[in-house]
Amino acid sequence: MWKQFLSKLPRRSSKSDSACDSAHNHPGSNASPSGNSIQRASSGNAGPGRSTTVKRMSSAVFPSSVVAGIEPLLSFKDVPNAEKQNLVISKLNLCSAVFDFSDPNKNSAEKDMKRQTLLDLVYFFNSGTPRFTEPMISASCRMFAINLFRVFPPNYRTNSSSGGETEEEEPIFDPAWSHLQLVYELLLKFIASSSLDAKLGKKYIDHSFILRLLELFDSEDPRERDCLKTILHRIYGKFMVHRPFIRKAVSNIFYRFVFETDRHNGIAELLEVFGSVITGFALPLKEEHKIFLWKVLIPLHKPKSVGVYLQQLTYCVTQFMEKEPKLASSVIRGLLKYWPVTNSQKEVMFLSELEEVLEATNTVEFQKCMVPLFRRIGYCVNSSHFQVAERALFFWNNDHVISLVAQNRQAIVPLIFPALEKNSRSHWNQAVLNLTMNVRKMLSEMDEELFLACQRKLEEEEERREAVEEKRKMTWERLESAAAFQPVTGNTAVLVRPVMTPPMAATLT
Repeated sequence: MWKQFLSKLPRRSSKSDSACDSAHNHPGSNASPSGNSIQRASSGNAGPGRSTTVKRMSSAVFPSSVVAGIEPLLSFKDVPNAEKQNLVISKLNLCSAVFDFSDPNKNSAEKDMKRQTLLDLVYFFNSGTPRFTEPMISASCRMFAINLFRVFPPNYRTNSSSGGETEEEEPIFDPAWSHLQLVYELLLKFIASSSLDAKLGKKYIDHSFILRLLELFDSEDPRERDCLKTILHRIYGKFMVHRPFIRKAVSNIFYRFVFETDRHNGIAELLEVFGSVITGFALPLKEEHKIFLWKVLIPLHKPKSVGVYLQQLTYCVTQFMEKEPKLASSVIRGLLKYWPVTNSQKEVMFLSELEEVLEATNTVEFQKCMVPLFRRIGYCVNSSHFQVAERALFFWNNDHVISLVAQNRQAIVPLIFPALEKNSRSHWNQAVLNLTMNVRKMLSEMDEELFLACQRKLEEEEERREAVEEKRKMTWERLESAAAFQPVTGNTAVLVRPVMTPPMAATLT
């Protein structure tokens, strides 16, 4: 049966198209082309009585491949150049068989043969191949699709409400990685090869291929996501016609993550790819790109698992600001819109990102949002969580932030001074107290007259507040006193004191 299986592999390029078409409809088997055969080693243990079996991956659901056994093919150095194209297609068809890796002892010989064949293909693609013909491209894309495109089983997905793979979770590794790694390496060399004509390749690396490739970013295996990241970047660079579609498809993944599922394993990797994409945007920025910032990147601050991809997200946002500084005020307002009020750890992360954003903000844009910004920073300075208060006070260690504050001190110091004064009187953490005193001293040296004016104003407001509180207290005491000595007649309003109700059990007894 092995000889029968290998005899079906294509020999000539003239028949390769029909062989690939037949294989596409029947994964794992190939049409029987006519023509001269390529010499190959014979198998001694093949027999007519050996039945064909269907093997499926258990770690991921692959298309079924009918495999009776795999015979290693000849090496490329053992065939003439005229036959190498046919040998490539034969090897690609042979590698379209997939195996069950849940049992390492199952089909071990066949797995080793396939791995060796994949290594041969990697070596051939690496050695500077002649121009890829259409049958070679078709067979390659078919092999990539059969081996890579799969649906991850539900038991591989986390049920965590935080969404995605968190920093504390142990990564899950795919047992089929020994084969998947070589297929990914082959795909990368295939895409990056100068022998691949982009105009011809786009017929096979089409929208459907790209969508299924993007679905793999939800893999639990970080090694797979890292390979996908590099491959997607190469596809974006090589196939310019697909660039708008890739941007739209990735945006849809982000939308679904933010507004529907709240879980995805590959957000960090996708953002890393888009960091490079944003760097290449032409100026002035298109409206489509600005919408991506406002509708995709800013809402990505909303999920609880933002810490997993915050570094890549911050890089993307700052790249937009470097491209067009006028976007700074809208970015800051967006951060304030999604500011975490009850999540202290997330608030610390937002403060760190906000400092990076402020470093790229000019004075004109800063003035558009400085009032709500420093009102929020004032709340953070007064936070009872010492890490939040400490991180907010660290803003005054940044020279650019100090410069912005100094230029607009008439508006900012009155906003921040009450928070500093409250901290200096009552905050429980000594480190926060020390930082507060340092910032007070810095503001005093920046503009002593303004500082003293704010101090006087705060004292006057406190005295006024105390007077109002005392007046309210006296009014209620007079009303209570008057009501106590005046009989209730007609519709006279009565101040009713709350009466302690006896417990239910005591009443029943």
